[in-house]
Parts: sequence; C-alpha cells; structure tokens
Amino acid sequence: MAVNVYFEDVEVGQEVPPVVRETDFMNWNRYAAVNDEFVYLHMDDAVAKAAGQGEAFGMGNLRWAYVMNALQDWIGDEAEVRDLSMQFRAINQKHDTLTTQAVVTEKKVEEGENRVYLDVNVVNQDGLQGAPGKAIVVLPNRS
Repeated sequence: MAVNVYFEDVEVGQEVPPVVRETDFMNWNRYAAVNDEFVYLHMDDAVAKAAGQGEAFGMGNLRWAYVMNALQDWIGDEAEVRDLSMQFRAINQKHDTLTTQAVVTEKKVEEGENRVYLDVNVVNQDGLQGAPGKAIVVLPNRS
C-alpha cells in the first residue's frame, strides 16, 4: 500500500522511486491481452525481422504504464496523476531490464491545486533513455 505524499514534503530535484521490470513475451502477452494489442511486430520474431528489426520488440505504451505505476505508487491514494506524456525514441528488446525515472522539476500552486511537475523517462540496462516525457501530479496539503 502506498504512503501518501504531501505537497509540503516534495522538493525540486527529488527522485521518484523507480519501477524495474525485465521484459519478455510473458509480460508483453499480458499487456496485449488487457489492451487488445496483439500486433505481430510485438509477438513474432519473423515478422519483426521482415520489418527490419532483429526480433519482436516491446510496446511503447507498456513503458508509459510502467511510469504511471511508478508515479501512482509514489503519490498514494489521496493524490492524482493529472498528465503524462512521453515520446518513444528507442525500441525495447526481449529481456531488457527497464527502469523508470522521474524527477521533480517544479512545484507550484495553480488554479487552487498543488501541482508538481516532473521529467520522466524509461532507461534500459545499458542506460539508453528510450521514452522521455513530462508528468504533472496534484498532491494534497499535509494539514
């Protein structure tokens, strides 16, 4: 169960605890089943090779889900992920170990909300940053 994070406790430069996952067909199949995303490039090595890739590769949106999970785990149940956008700039291969990154870049009260702005990314075991983006979370006050 997540512990709630409060606006007063967050500092610029603070890092969100990462989510780390090894990707493989089992993970991709679960994600595809939930999202009805059975795309041959993500399931069949021969199809991916014919398209110029070495083998089947992971879905971009699965990395988005990993970042969403990291943010939600961090902020707890009393807060809200207001916005998350990412660019998929690199393919993740089978058996890559993916690690989410999220760093607080700004915090301010806007329109009566405690907004925290973050830079996010997902990196592989070699440090390749494959999915940079931005997020906004809205946090409660401690009092």
